[in-house]
Amino acid sequence: MGRHTKEGGDAFPQAPTQEEWEAMGPEERARVVESLPGEVTWDEMAMPEGDKHFRAKVRTLDVLLEYFKHQRRKVYLGAELPVYYPGERRFAPDLLAVLDVEQHEREKWVVSHEGRGLDWVMEVHVGGDRKKDAEYNVERYARVGIPEYFIYDRSRERLEAYRLPRPGARRYERMEAKQGRYTSEVLGLDFEVVGEKLRLWAGNALLLESGELVVRLEEKLEAVQQRADEEARLREEETRLREEEVRRREEAERRLAQLEAELERLQHREK
Repeated sequence: MGRHTKEGGDAFPQAPTQEEWEAMGPEERARVVESLPGEVTWDEMAMPEGDKHFRAKVRTLDVLLEYFKHQRRKVYLGAELPVYYPGERRFAPDLLAVLDVEQHEREKWVVSHEGRGLDWVMEVHVGGDRKKDAEYNVERYARVGIPEYFIYDRSRERLEAYRLPRPGARRYERMEAKQGRYTSEVLGLDFEVVGEKLRLWAGNALLLESGELVVRLEEKLEAVQQRADEEARLREEETRLREEEVRRREEAERRLAQLEAELERLQHREK
């Protein structure tokens, strides 16, 4: 069953240690995974932070889902998913990514059960105390071995990013921006704050949100329709000109026949 740990006087579900997990049989492991809750309590969550927090998280997840949908590599992406590392207090990051795993829906991520931990995490900070994201999580995510950790600070509209310098390291090094962009080696993407939006780049290609893709598609369809309408107008004009040319030729032939007839009549009168 799920164990409990106390921090600050409160008890929260906790996954067994790796040693305890390895000592269990398949049925006991299944019971433990089933017993671990698929949600977190209000005491564990930050206070609701409104549209700025929600939209930044949803937009970024939307862009990542759309991008990796077209990649050959499997990437599991989640938002506020309860995560259980062995012997650690659970947490639920705003966004997370795990490479090369099945993409089915999950209620929780149990590291011992999945056979691996998270590869990338992002937290969105809007207001209140920054210590949870900027200090405590920097220490905790490094300690459990998450290779990259990004913080999108919406109150300042800036990014912070951290990376483990090598496999097995348990202390982050802070990333330096290059021309305003932070490179995620895990995801193979660049992150940049532009105005009040977090933008993602794949090389020189800006990754668009679903709504932006729809607008771009509508613009392309409108341009195609305009070209089709213009081509139809030109065909109609060409047809009209041909018909006008035929009409003029027929009129000229008719007038010529009239003149020839009149000339022949005059010649007969002179005789």
